[in-house]
Amino acid sequence: MKLLLIEDNRQVSDFVRKGLTEAGHVADHAGTGRDGLFLAVSERYDAIVLDRLLPGGVDGLGILDALRRQGNHTPVLILSALSDVDERIRGLKAGGDDYLAKPFVFGELLARIEALVRRGHSPATITALTVGDLTLDLLSRRVVRGERRIELQPREFQILEYLMRHSGQVVTRTMLLESVWDYHFDPQTNVVDVHVGKLRRKIDGDAPQPLIRTIRNAGYMIDAGA
Repeated sequence: MKLLLIEDNRQVSDFVRKGLTEAGHVADHAGTGRDGLFLAVSERYDAIVLDRLLPGGVDGLGILDALRRQGNHTPVLILSALSDVDERIRGLKAGGDDYLAKPFVFGELLARIEALVRRGHSPATITALTVGDLTLDLLSRRVVRGERRIELQPREFQILEYLMRHSGQVVTRTMLLESVWDYHFDPQTNVVDVHVGKLRRKIDGDAPQPLIRTIRNAGYMIDAGA
């Protein structure tokens, strides 16, 4: 992939560029908003990693606005220390495709970039997720197993969606805390286990083929072969 990193913090930019290069990607870098916008409109990139707060007269949202007004739909991952919910909403509404708060783990950053690029190359938008005889409709928010309609609370729906998007993979408690509860710390409670337990009873119940299972000392997995 050919990527553009627009980031004024030298320590962060060096760290990210090193990781991207080691992963086999080409990464151009701009340290100001003006330079970043120039590269973004003059070169073709698979994705852009964009800081919100930039020197040079143009901030991250200004770059996003300029790109989208020109019809440039290059996937943009906003990487910012502005981490509260309102700021993330502002970034996404301005045209960002994803938002990752600092501090961050490079592995997650890379995974999100790769997901954005895959999504951009996808011929169709995914509107439903299926694992075995379980279907989750992302538009109507209906959950059906076989012929049985399952009513879920909003948090249960979020957990199930995350598990199904990672079908066949181990999902850790930390991953669920970050993605569903927006916790970036350990709350020292069993909130994840309690909610997953309720979800499992609704999804699996008395079904002969359970889908959700606990992976000891690791987390959870949803799998048609469970």
